[in-house]
Amino acid sequence: MSSAIRVSDLLVKEAKLRSKIENRSLTGQIEYWAKIGKMAEENPDLSYSLLREILIGVEQLDSNEGSEYQFG
Repeated sequence: MSSAIRVSDLLVKEAKLRSKIENRSLTGQIEYWAKIGKMAEENPDLSYSLLREILIGVEQLDSNEGSEYQFG
């Protein structure tokens, strides 16, 4: 389900620039920032780098491109 929301012109401008760099759609970039922000609020002790690596790992597992870490 999609919904129309209002965001500042500055946010849109910054998201357009970053979306080109990251090869995402404008919507995809804003959704990515929202996901990272939500994760950061829920896990204040984790760094951005670790949150990003977690997202990459989850995507790899979802795409059957990764393997689960075996302890011991």
